[in-house]
Amino acid sequence: MPIRISSELPAFKTLGEENIFVMSKERAEHQDIRPLKVVIVNIMPKKIETECQIMRLLSNTPLQVDVELLQMASHTSRNTSRHHLDVFYKTFSEICNERYDGMIVTGAPVELLEYEQVDYWDEITNIFEWSKTHVYSSLYICWAAQAGLYYHFGVPKYPLERKMFGVFPHRAEVSNCQILRGFDDVYYVPHSRNTEVRREDIERIPQLKILSSSDISGVHIAANTNGRQYFITGHSEYDRDTLASEYFRDVDKGLDIQLPYNYFPDNDPEKTPLFTWRGAANLLFSNWLNHCVYQRTPYNLDELEIRSWTWGTTL
Repeated sequence: MPIRISSELPAFKTLGEENIFVMSKERAEHQDIRPLKVVIVNIMPKKIETECQIMRLLSNTPLQVDVELLQMASHTSRNTSRHHLDVFYKTFSEICNERYDGMIVTGAPVELLEYEQVDYWDEITNIFEWSKTHVYSSLYICWAAQAGLYYHFGVPKYPLERKMFGVFPHRAEVSNCQILRGFDDVYYVPHSRNTEVRREDIERIPQLKILSSSDISGVHIAANTNGRQYFITGHSEYDRDTLASEYFRDVDKGLDIQLPYNYFPDNDPEKTPLFTWRGAANLLFSNWLNHCVYQRTPYNLDELEIRSWTWGTTL
């Protein structure tokens, strides 16, 4: 089944050209199916690019998914047109009385700031708190994962001596984990960040469990043991050329940027990168939708608050 998005959204045309099944909301309204309601809190600068990346992965499922996009009212985006935001995005005040099966919070290039210095910190933490009773399962990506761990559990972040930049091998740390169902023994994930969360801090929190990690890039997925919150430090949603674009951008700016690890064949930036994480990325998002959301969320979303913390502990 498809994701349901406006036929006017740029992602609709992009994904359709890739033979990815998307359905306009107008057509979907004639089907007698309750779609999963997923809100994407998009705080990345290039919002259209991020929309396409995440929606591409959400579409790889037999479920129908109704997607809404959320922007920060307290932040002015300089990389996405005002028209696009006004037409396709909502603000928290517009959706705060709604309930959702799932929420995805993207990364953002603000990791070198202290959390409280981020201009939309108060707004996004209001969303984090609201999600406890208004969202069944939440997926936090990269900076959002660090911010979510800090807000919900007090886990600090630390600056890295060198940017964690490249495509790194990972392994699952637990067996029979639903979000990692079907993963290879070793799977690959892009990272692009200047800060980290540390294993020892996460392991001090009884409600958290580390699900996967890398010997090089550290913790990859940590989860609340109630199965309602997943904190993912990498960027599985990245396209083949996203890291290349970041690399060449920084080179053009004269910044001291190293080649992305394990990315360009033979470490030659003139060669096309291999897309080594696509299978794991599709599995990650489809597992989250199928096993962590669809199999558990109540049919009547008004019951979310009632069932908020009583649904068991299986990850």
